[in-house]
Amino acid sequence: MVKKKTVIIGATDKPGRYAYLAARMLKEYGQPIVPMSIHGVEVNGEKIIDLNGKPKIEEVDTVTMYINPSHQGEWADYIISLAPKRVIFNPGSENQGFKQRLNAAGIETVEGCTLVMLRSNQF
Repeated sequence: MVKKKTVIIGATDKPGRYAYLAARMLKEYGQPIVPMSIHGVEVNGEKIIDLNGKPKIEEVDTVTMYINPSHQGEWADYIISLAPKRVIFNPGSENQGFKQRLNAAGIETVEGCTLVMLRSNQF
């Protein structure tokens, strides 16, 4: 599997959350992760970066979304500035308006589940 640096928007240190499982599974599959959130300390041995700081991150392949569409607007410009090849909208994070902005910026959008995509070799 090709290594794809993946930014996890909405990363969490809570084991019952899908974003937590995604961080763990991405690492199990050998994918480099950049967990980002406004909450949490670390996930699967990786420090959760404060999304409020909007840090520059180089060579982002994928952004996987785990935040509600109502909270995505404030981060949209930042996510576009990361210039990812694609953004995955996991169940519950689908956002048609944001998808259109991403597509207009030349960024592929996928409505899917990161966990399922990894397990079925579609990541």
